[in-house]
Amino acid sequence: MRRHARMFGIILVLAIGALAWALFRPERLWINARVNESAPVAASPGAVSASAIPAAGVLATGSFHSVAHKSMGTAAIHRLADGRRVLRFTNFETSNGPDVRVYLVAADDATDSAAVTRAGFVEVAELKGNVGDQNYELPASIDLERYRAVTIWCKRFSVNFATAPLMPAAS
Repeated sequence: MRRHARMFGIILVLAIGALAWALFRPERLWINARVNESAPVAASPGAVSASAIPAAGVLATGSFHSVAHKSMGTAAIHRLADGRRVLRFTNFETSNGPDVRVYLVAADDATDSAAVTRAGFVEVAELKGNVGDQNYELPASIDLERYRAVTIWCKRFSVNFATAPLMPAAS
């Protein structure tokens, strides 16, 4: 009987350990996911007439500041010649973690996690990597006058890693 109880205990400990690993992904504390994407370029002109497309250029830019995790880099929203908008991170670095996302937040800044949920947000994409230059295409439906900050958000634990308040680019 004791042998069965010991075996059950070992299986239970292993199951709890596997669940804890799946939830917390501790290996990500020391493993960086590096990304090195080129700056965005417009695709060849499509059916939209050139007069209907605003001029290409930077619409807004901001620097990341740390919130729950040390972070750095720049976020910029580019309008491409074909009318698409791309959010680009350059010299970006933050902590790695499980289920980390890129959000646009309906606030001028988000200095804590509660500010993100209080202001409202829209998810752009899963974070491609915690280190390096990367691009995220923004849907045309996102109102950049409303969403004025970029946040790196751990969805699993509802934690704001870092935020970049976006300032309109000088025309």
